[in-house]
Amino acid sequence: MRGVILVTDHDWFQFLSRQPDLDEVNFWRPSDTRTPQQLKPGMPAIFKLRKQHGGWIVGWGLFAKHDVLPAWLAWDAFELKNGAASFADMRARIESLRRDRGGSTANAGDYDIGCLMLAQPVFLPRDSWIRPPEGWPENAVQGKSYDLESGEGARVWAECLAAGARHGHIADRERQQQTPADRYGEPVLIRPRLGQGIFRLSVTGAYERACAVTGEHSLPALEAAHIRPYGDGGAHEVANGLLLRSDIHRLFDKGYVGVTPDYRFVVSDRLRSDYSNGRSYYPLHDQEIRLPAALHEQPNAEWLEWHLAERFRG
Repeated sequence: MRGVILVTDHDWFQFLSRQPDLDEVNFWRPSDTRTPQQLKPGMPAIFKLRKQHGGWIVGWGLFAKHDVLPAWLAWDAFELKNGAASFADMRARIESLRRDRGGSTANAGDYDIGCLMLAQPVFLPRDSWIRPPEGWPENAVQGKSYDLESGEGARVWAECLAAGARHGHIADRERQQQTPADRYGEPVLIRPRLGQGIFRLSVTGAYERACAVTGEHSLPALEAAHIRPYGDGGAHEVANGLLLRSDIHRLFDKGYVGVTPDYRFVVSDRLRSDYSNGRSYYPLHDQEIRLPAALHEQPNAEWLEWHLAERFRG
């Protein structure tokens, strides 16, 4: 199994290490929009402080997704999990780094940033920090891939797991289930559980940033809807999601619209009888929705049936 050791900003680490019960974090890069080819879902991403802070290994997360996003959308999806107390603070840090590297800081957060979305993060207390790998290259300014089953990679990962176990982070055996190859590609040791922010952006990406019903592409107007709500036993999985225009999302949650298991959009007669309206929505009735290209990301038929039975006002 391979993993990646990421050079980590000290302020980002310190802020997040003080936050309780984090299920996900956004490891953003101010201007690097390249997709990291070596990262696969479930791969450990290990946090290493810069040399001026000792170069220590201070935690890890499980890689879930990479995307290039407007900074404002990254904040909307992750908020404090971006490692900053406010969007203004996040922007100030991004823009300082972008200026240092000659990047644009115009348009108040509309610029794109690279986002490594990590699930199930662990931040180690100071007395459990781990010695960095021997022979760490000085020119590795962003990170380096390691074999976690041999050499220094194996030593670092074993010490990470041991430190995590001491602090109660490794109790859940589901973390050590093998990921199905037909779903996530090459098998890896650990399957990440998605949080709300990663769910939202995974759904947004799966639907190519367009409303499943109307095709609307205006990002500020789009929201990721759970078919079966998380509080009712639904999962933060793309197949339990639909990307919808915000007004359609609210109607979906209230049961005034739905989607059939054969992927047709339906509008309840209750919308007309309850509100004497619905003229904008009835022309959309019975049209086929747009679907993600990947079969495993398309809406789960059983969850669509659940929504029709439990939520839809038929």
